[in-house]
Amino acid sequence: MVIIENATLAIIFCLITMLCWGSWTSGQKLVTQSAPLSIFYRDYVYGIVITALVLAFTLGSLGSNERAFLDDIQQATLRNMALAVVGGMIFNIGNMLLTVGINISGIAVAMPVGTGLSLALGLIVNYIAKPEGNVGLLAIGGGLVLASIAACAFAYKAKNEEEEDEGSSTKGIWVALAGGVFSGFFFLLVTQSIVEDIALPEAEKLTPYTGFVLFALGILISNPLIEWTVKRLKLLEGEDEVRYGDVSAKEHGLSLGSGFIWGIGMITLLLGSQDAGGAVSYGLSQGATVVSVLWGLLVWKEFEGAPAKAKRYLWIMGGTYVVGLILIVMARASAG
Repeated sequence: MVIIENATLAIIFCLITMLCWGSWTSGQKLVTQSAPLSIFYRDYVYGIVITALVLAFTLGSLGSNERAFLDDIQQATLRNMALAVVGGMIFNIGNMLLTVGINISGIAVAMPVGTGLSLALGLIVNYIAKPEGNVGLLAIGGGLVLASIAACAFAYKAKNEEEEDEGSSTKGIWVALAGGVFSGFFFLLVTQSIVEDIALPEAEKLTPYTGFVLFALGILISNPLIEWTVKRLKLLEGEDEVRYGDVSAKEHGLSLGSGFIWGIGMITLLLGSQDAGGAVSYGLSQGATVVSVLWGLLVWKEFEGAPAKAKRYLWIMGGTYVVGLILIVMARASAG
């Protein structure tokens, strides 16, 4: 099993997570210009599963000093395996809702709204589970992240203030917020199932490679029901007009590639977080929101032509999010 035992390399791995998690949504923007979101997402899930399996049977099975993937599965308890699978299911609900929000409102709006709420909830959930860090800084940082969500909503409202149907214009924000509620819980479940020291993995728990495979399994088995529910709630329009086989190989490839990008980000975080330190790895991974917003603004021009008021709110959103994230990292670092 290939592991990371160098702090500098671990930090590089966390930077890779930030870039991957901030960039996969651009694949969605490309594909959904001509194909339904449900087909993109199905391939995206397949991409995550394939990535997890390839990593498990290659990097997760090399060497003889640590537990290989198949040996790890055999010694793990049912509880820890279930935690990873359920974590994948919960992630999938939140992430599907986030992608619907992106489809409606754009990356620059849905990502900070969904991941911002996920971050704030994650702070509460993780502090209850393991009360470490400066609670004052955590509270202020979390409050600033919530303020950034409000600023983002105001920016989107200002951009669409001439829309006749205001409920339609805010639908993406509400869907992304719903996704953030679920996403705030998945990572705690996954990390509880994974060993604390990858170099000396304790018995009954999972190595990162095994945990990732079971997490991906949870995504895969839950996806048909989640896709059906999203269609049933009419969160997507025109999804039955194009069949899976009607989509081009290029679009399927881009969708699979988006899943691959997200999956690489997941494994680099799981491998790098121990030597990089919890505060650093957490801060860098959550910095993916900033990367995604830059994609939305600079590449996809989602606020091009928007009134000056909307752009001022965007600056407020970015500033409060970054400052809040810095304070959260400082609070977590104080626990070390």
